[in-house]
Amino acid sequence: MKKKYTEEQIQRANDTNLVDFLREKGQQVSRVGSEYEWMDGNETVSIKDNMWFHQYDRVGGTTISFVQKFFGLSFPDAVKLILNEDGTEELFTKPRLKQSESKPKPITKKEFSLPERNDNMHRVFGYLIKNRGIDGAVLRVFAHNGLIYESKTHHNAVFIGKDKYGEDKHAHMRSTSSRHKWRGNQTGSDTRFSFNWRGNGYQVYVFEAPIDMLSYITMHPRNWYNENYIAACSLSSQPLMQMLADNPYIKQVYICYDNDGPGQKAANELKAQLQKSGYYTEILVPTLKDWNEDLLNSAQEEGEVECQAISQFL
Repeated sequence: MKKKYTEEQIQRANDTNLVDFLREKGQQVSRVGSEYEWMDGNETVSIKDNMWFHQYDRVGGTTISFVQKFFGLSFPDAVKLILNEDGTEELFTKPRLKQSESKPKPITKKEFSLPERNDNMHRVFGYLIKNRGIDGAVLRVFAHNGLIYESKTHHNAVFIGKDKYGEDKHAHMRSTSSRHKWRGNQTGSDTRFSFNWRGNGYQVYVFEAPIDMLSYITMHPRNWYNENYIAACSLSSQPLMQMLADNPYIKQVYICYDNDGPGQKAANELKAQLQKSGYYTEILVPTLKDWNEDLLNSAQEEGEVECQAISQFL
């Protein structure tokens, strides 16, 4: 009887540290700042924890997709290589038909659908506000507009991307658990419409991740809802180009990628491309690694100053 992998096994495989996995397989991985690099021939693949990004192809994902792509394995074989264990759930299959009776199965593309919603957002709000320092008022606006919610099965934070007609096209999920760092896109997501906010202004701010986008808004709250924001969920320029095509009144682009090698390399390449197209373009660089680290650091500094001020009166 064949076995399939459980959701728990798949999650563990996706959470596996890629650097540790590659070193166990005898692969050479080099540290560059806070990240690591692995070479795909002459091309660089950036790695952090269980996440990877191919700098030339502009694609990325988590550990399972890495093993599938670069080791040439199927999904179950990739999970088996990562975990070194077999599936634990029984997979019941129908008896095979004789060759004369077999019928070819049509190839169908899996349709996009959102993960089932939880009946509240307690874990997501707790994680984003307490752990990530995001302003609660900002989160309520996004939640009210159907852009953030909590999934029912795993209580992940779900960041929804809509098109210009307000239709759901993309979902990026991130674990709210302190034990897991899993994140990824829902199957069938249209990468042109990642997590975004569409205002009426002529400026757009583009980020790598939803939490960085929300962190920047938290730090710069003045009339934020009038402007446009994109979290590409990668270093791809595709979501930005789609928004520019949808909104011809946008004239200024602010690139807000991470303060690391891959982020700044992609930012400079994108800036050169946009300037050739006539857009006013600036690169905004966080002081630390990313905008959420800046937000958490500024909150800590404000707390220290407040404590010092109070101590003077004691």
